[in-house]
This record gives sequence, C-alpha cells and structure tokens, in this order.
Amino acid sequence: MSGHSKWATTKHKKAVVDARRGKLFAKLVKTVEVAAKTGGGDPAGNPTLADAIAKAKSQSVPNDNIDRAVKRGSGELAGGANYENITYEAYGPAGVAILVECLTDNRNRAASDVRVAITRNGGTPADPGSVSYLFNRKGVVLLTKSAGLTEDDVLLAVLDAGAEEVNDLGDVFEVISEATDLHAVRVAAGDAGLEITSADVSWLPSVSVPLDAEPAAKVLKLVEAVEDLDDVQNVWFNGDISDDVMELVTS
Repeated sequence: MSGHSKWATTKHKKAVVDARRGKLFAKLVKTVEVAAKTGGGDPAGNPTLADAIAKAKSQSVPNDNIDRAVKRGSGELAGGANYENITYEAYGPAGVAILVECLTDNRNRAASDVRVAITRNGGTPADPGSVSYLFNRKGVVLLTKSAGLTEDDVLLAVLDAGAEEVNDLGDVFEVISEATDLHAVRVAAGDAGLEITSADVSWLPSVSVPLDAEPAAKVLKLVEAVEDLDDVQNVWFNGDISDDVMELVTS
C-alpha cells in the first residue's frame, strides 16, 4: 500500500475538524462549481458533477451551498469565479515526490503561496514533468467495511464497472480503477448497497519511497501546510509509510 492510501484514510478521520474550520466545505463547494461550469449543471448528464455533489454531501455540506455552487457554475446565478486548474510539482524531505493540485482564480497568488509553504517546510519546487511521471491518474473509491463483507464481495460488485483491484486498508476497502471509470465504479458500489466513504480521481505513485518516523513526520508536516492553502484542492506524494510509523507520527 502507498503512503497516499494511508494518508487518505487519516485525512478522512480528520474531516470533521477540517469542516469546522470551513476549509473542507469551501474546497468541496469550489469543486462542484467548477464541475458545473465545465460540463453543465445537470448531474444526470455530467458524471464529474454527480461525483462532486456526492462527495460534498458525504461530508455534510449543506444542500443550499451545493445548489448555489451548481447555479453559479452553470450561470444561473451571478458571482461565479473563473477558476483555473494548475498542478505544481515538488520534492520534499527524503526525496519524496509531491504533486499539488490547485483550483484558483489568481495564478500568481497560488504559485507564491505553494512555493512558500513548500520551501518553509523542507521542500524544493520542481520543474513541470520532473515529478508527475512518477504517478498514474486513477479513480479511487473507499468503501466502509461492514460485518461479513470481503474483498471478493467488493470485487464482484464493481468488476464489471471497470475496477482494476481491491485493497484491504484496515478500516476501509480501496477500489482502484481508471480515472474515466470512477463514476461507474461509484455507482456500481452504491447500487450494491456498499457504503461509500469517498470517491476521487487521484494520483497514485508508481514508485514509492519508504519513510521512517522522522522523515515521515517532516513530509506530513509539509503536506498539511500545503493542503491548508485556500487554492489547494489535493496533495499527492509517493512516500511509503508503514501502519506503525503512520500511527506513531499522527498520534
């Protein structure tokens, strides 16, 4: 399992705290607005929007906030921003490769904030393409474990929808697919009665860097600092952190 996977499950445990700060809600609403602007305001004809709405609802974003975001994105309401997707690349402590995904209405602000957060936490900004080749873009669905549910049960439910593999991450099952099959896999899982924790298009590392406690703590500190920026939507890294080390540095 990758550091990304363990960090994903850790982040979901922190979701309530993030929501109280308003950070998570704001980022999810922005994703909904951009999805509506890109593919239209009808979730039935816009799988990206359907997934964005489902994720927002799973984190208890109020329906009114979601509806307004859809209307702003589709042009029914004024006040929508011109957000731009930008990905920044960097190296962190111990040579860990890092990808930073932003949605911003101010490219200069985003670039400056990301650079400062990276350099202040022991990282080094990298040229475009120097890090991204170490990752593959995939769909990742996390499913809550229930009594008697096995990997084979999950695989049977989602295989025909495009699932490539199912992994047991302890508290959840992780289903990996091509990014283009994410929506179909999420729908298949829901139709099978499985409880969906999250469904995201993710950058999964093809090469991982094993991390002991000290470098792991430094990498996670950098990742948290970057994730806390308003323009940042997601941070991916290729550190491989064992369960014992992850528990040690996040306890």
